[in-house]
Amino acid sequence: MIDLKGRSLLTLKDYSADEIQALLDLSAELKAKKHAGGRGDALAGKNVALIFEKASTRTRCAFTVACFDEGAHAEYLGLSDIQLGAKESVKDTARVLGRMFDAIAFRGFAQQTVEELAANSGVPVYNALTDDDHPTQALADLLTLQEKLGRLRGVRLAYCGDGRNNMAAALLIASAKMGLDFLVVSPRALWPDAALLSQGEAWAKQSGGRVTVSDNMAACRGADAVYTDVWCSMGEEAKAAERTALLSPYRIDAAVMAAAGAQAVFMHCLPAVKGAEVTEDVFESRQSVVFDQAENRLHTIKAVLVATLA
Repeated sequence: MIDLKGRSLLTLKDYSADEIQALLDLSAELKAKKHAGGRGDALAGKNVALIFEKASTRTRCAFTVACFDEGAHAEYLGLSDIQLGAKESVKDTARVLGRMFDAIAFRGFAQQTVEELAANSGVPVYNALTDDDHPTQALADLLTLQEKLGRLRGVRLAYCGDGRNNMAAALLIASAKMGLDFLVVSPRALWPDAALLSQGEAWAKQSGGRVTVSDNMAACRGADAVYTDVWCSMGEEAKAAERTALLSPYRIDAAVMAAAGAQAVFMHCLPAVKGAEVTEDVFESRQSVVFDQAENRLHTIKAVLVATLA
């Protein structure tokens, strides 16, 4: 049995394939319990601080409901609620919160911030999104693929759009670790960081998977899943016109999905700008599993909390 008690989740780089699979298995168990109307007390008496520099629908609700379902209390701390990085350093904030809470979730800009919280709080810290990574979303995506396709190993997952953003990075890490055939389809100017790509190729070699990049949308042909994300992440609004011009050829439309095949699923981490990175007909099609992904944020986040705190 894999023991994850006391572990932080800053990135899936720190987790082995067996540990990731254990979280997915626990997610499936907790999802089945939730659908059966059951609640638990695995986290009874626990308190979780939710530090949010960036607004959220799925992440905030998933952490809050996950805590409630298993008996914990979640305390939301927005930028106007605490002094993080302003009157008080991240290090000092971490040392204060670590004495009051059993765990901390951070959603914000810098990966360094979540790492500093983990280094100084003395409690598990969870990366609920930074500019560099989005591990809880990647876990939800793996669970969704496992449910829809019946497997992970060998699944051909094509990510189209900004290949350098946090979602592309998180999926590259998760896919390489779990033996998927991961493809980034992106303009060369937005290909993944070279160091991350090299590390991903090494993980894929160990897992039996593959990591490749292309600037040609024809590479999506035969994909089991086609994934996209917004062209401008939060904080990049000034680049909207530039990104639209660069990424318009990478829009997911009916022709892209037809080339992938009738069995292919369409994925998006949400929120989506329909008509930009994806056409509305694809978003609303039977191939779309975006709301399954959204729901699975709850179950995978709950699994992370239970596995590391219970």
